[in-house]
Amino acid sequence: MATKALAVIAGVGPGTGASIAKRFGQAYSVVVLARNPDNYSGVVQEITSSGGHAVGISADVSDSNSVNVAFDQIEKQFSGSPVAAAVFNVGGGFIKKPFLELTEDDFSRSLDIQAKGGFNFAKRALPLLLNAKDSSKYPPTLIFTGATASIKGSAQFAPFAAGKFALRALSQSLAREFGPQGVHVSHAIIDGIIDIPRTKGWVLEHEDAKLNPDAIAESYWHLHTQPRTTFAFELDLRPYIEKW
Repeated sequence: MATKALAVIAGVGPGTGASIAKRFGQAYSVVVLARNPDNYSGVVQEITSSGGHAVGISADVSDSNSVNVAFDQIEKQFSGSPVAAAVFNVGGGFIKKPFLELTEDDFSRSLDIQAKGGFNFAKRALPLLLNAKDSSKYPPTLIFTGATASIKGSAQFAPFAAGKFALRALSQSLAREFGPQGVHVSHAIIDGIIDIPRTKGWVLEHEDAKLNPDAIAESYWHLHTQPRTTFAFELDLRPYIEKW
């Protein structure tokens, strides 16, 4: 039976999610969730080979049944382990298209992944975080990954902005409800291009134009370690050259 504290990260791929998993994996056992096992197999192997403990589970956050199956497995496999942190880092629903060319499915997809996905994840994670209040070294923490679209609806990004706005509203409501109960709920605005494999070939005019995913992960760890007297709800992260 595992007794080491646990971090659950939804939305893990070869970029920010992997960096978050590796950072939290330095202190906790880690469960990573993604629809495609190819997205998490590499980071699970890396954490395990470095002496940590990581498990990957296939799950679709927009499907409550899929999320419930994943969390049922987590509770069974890690019975007795307090859930110290949960991170919703799902990036799906990114659609750029003129509004009059959008379909209802385009619009619904972003809401399903971001708003509904965040709801499904929080619904199962929060009871576990509440149960960890007395045993966790740091306040149990739920972090949602936002984007520029969380606070700015740019032209041709209506579906993504709607989904990210909704996710931010959800996280704000949860912070107000569960902060007084001892769970730190936070929302991180990632404003800019992240330096991940998909963007490696993007040549920008300044060497510091991309966000470092390891630095993002370190900021998430900082949020997790904040004491109850200084909970930060929102953290803005961007390259210093980014216009905002």
